[in-house]
Amino acid sequence: QVQLVESGGGLVQAGGSLRLSCVASGRTFTAAVMGWFRQAPGKEREFVAAIRSGGTTYYTDSGKGRFTVSRDNAKNTVYLQMNSLKPEDTAVYYCAADWFYRGSYYSKDEYDYWGQGTQVTVSS
Repeated sequence: QVQLVESGGGLVQAGGSLRLSCVASGRTFTAAVMGWFRQAPGKEREFVAAIRSGGTTYYTDSGKGRFTVSRDNAKNTVYLQMNSLKPEDTAVYYCAADWFYRGSYYSKDEYDYWGQGTQVTVSS
């Protein structure tokens, strides 16, 4: 059974940083594309970043230059380093795993498994 467990969320002031982690288990981690999404109250879940096994990364425009996705295949872990945080980054952040490419790493429909989410709150 696949499990994704996020950690690292919290409350931070605008301009601050957080690093989210997601540990995967239950399936070959190196074969998965790992994604990060977020969902603010009343809004759709939206793409933040993704990383392929070989290290190719994908970002939304709002995250480029501020967010960095990385992975440690030996630890079955994917990270999201978030710098220069803004109040509009406030959301529940979800880790997702994709073992079967369907066409777009930017789409939540691409991913097979999801973590439970971790809250990120950025105060102004």
